[in-house]
This record gives sequence, C-alpha cells and structure tokens, in this order.
Amino acid sequence: MKPTLPLLFVLTVSLRAQVPSVPGAELKLVSEGFKFTEGPAVDPAGDVYFTDQPNDRILKWTATDGKVETFMQPCGRANGLYFDKEGKLITCADEKGELRRVDTKTKKSEVLLEKFDGKLFNGPNDVWVAPDGGMYFTDPFYKREYWQGRDRPDQKKQRVYYLPKGAKTPVIAEETLVQPNGIIGTPDGKLLFVADIGAKKTYQYEIAADHSLKNRKLFCEMGSDGMTRDSAGNLYLTGKGVTVFDKDGKKLGDIPVPEGWTANVTFGGKDLRTLFITAMDSVYTLEMAVTGEP
Repeated sequence: MKPTLPLLFVLTVSLRAQVPSVPGAELKLVSEGFKFTEGPAVDPAGDVYFTDQPNDRILKWTATDGKVETFMQPCGRANGLYFDKEGKLITCADEKGELRRVDTKTKKSEVLLEKFDGKLFNGPNDVWVAPDGGMYFTDPFYKREYWQGRDRPDQKKQRVYYLPKGAKTPVIAEETLVQPNGIIGTPDGKLLFVADIGAKKTYQYEIAADHSLKNRKLFCEMGSDGMTRDSAGNLYLTGKGVTVFDKDGKKLGDIPVPEGWTANVTFGGKDLRTLFITAMDSVYTLEMAVTGEP
C-alpha cells in the first residue's frame, strides 16, 4: 500500500525548503494503475501527454478537468516526448529504434529516423526541440523484453544526436558519455543540458552557431532519467523523487515522491505552473510559484 500523501507532508516541507512551489502545496496523485510512466510533454493548451511504455500507449492529461485518457495505442513503445514548433508530437519510439512525429489532431504518425550509418539506433530515449526546429536526442542502450534478437547495442557508442530541421540524417553531437538520458535546452537555443545517468553527472553545453556542442562543463554530480527547467533557470532532475538545482548548479532541495523511481517531469497547465511528474505506475502534480520555460 502506498503511503498517504498527507503523511509525507512534514518530511516534504523540510526537504522542499528552497524549492519554488506554492507555499503549503502538496503533491497530488493524479492517476495510477499504469506499468511504467515516462516522457511527459506539454502541448500549447497546457495539456500533458505522457507514456506508459510497457503497455505501448501514450496518454493525455487534460489540464482543465484533470482527466487522464489514452491518446494512442499502440505507439511504437514511445518513451520520451516533446512538442515541436508546429504543435506536432515528437516521440522516441524504441520498439524499432525510431524517432517519430505525430499529428495529435489526426493521430497520423510518420517516421523521421530509424537508422544511423545503416544500423538501428540503440533506443532513442529523450528529445528536445530547439527554437529553429532542429532536434537533439539521446540514444542510450536499455535492453527491452519486447525486442527480438537484440542483446547488444547496434551502435558502438551511446550518443547524443542532432537532427537539423527537415533533414533525413542526424549528426553526432556528443559521444563521450557513459549513458546519456535526460535532455533539455534553453528557449533561446544557447544552452543544452544532458544527464549522463551512467556516470551520475549532468553536463551543460553551449550550442554553437552550427548546432555543435562546445564548452562542456559539469553542472552537478547527479544523473537523471528526465529533466525540465523553470522560468528562473532552475533545473529539475529525477530519480529518487525530483531534485531541484538553481541555474548555477546549487541544489535547492528535493520533492519526495512516494514511488521507487521517478522517471520524468515537465510543467503543464494553462499558465505552466503545474509540475507534472511521472513515477512508476503513477503520475502526480505539484502547484508551483514559478512557471515552466516555454
């Protein structure tokens, strides 16, 4: 049986001392009964799409009434999600190692990428769309039970790739990490944050004019499954609950989540003040005093 959220309140207040949540706000269980939730992404209306990868479906949380319903099933075992500048949903569909784009109005899906140098990707995991429409995505290797005959990674290295807008072939952006996972950039397209969950570190990069990554620096000594940022420049990492760091990499505090693993996080709601958290078989929200970055 899960601990009731009020019982966590005293612990939560002390750990969240500097986390920019609404004073007195409590973590709210939105829905449960999934197998493993991941990849939340907010659409222009503030609704959040997220995945239940083992059940091969994408779900939608409607901000106005809090309802959760299945949006697409099957979905290519979608993991990480992100909306592009045209309002299309980009999905990391690792059933066949693909990057897809979905029209949420028609539910028509198109494959953007499926191979690199003639070989399957290891398993596109998380994606961020830059202001110019180009995409950075991580490609770690996590062996899936639904794969047939894939016991080893097809790509020799676990990389971060960049796909220019309209291109059919990505370029390698980073290949020196142990196991890249969570990824997010800044709205001005100048900085990129990548979690190396295998090395338990998160790095900050400058994005050059040619979209290559330069001047890597250690942001914090913590890896992460997913990540998001708020309008104050704070970075939210996941794993054992949610951990919040300021723009300089100083830890502000933790948001305890009563699950064994917290996979991902984003800001949703009409005003982007609702922190939406995916954790194991459940999803949660927390009202914040800051807005998420657009």
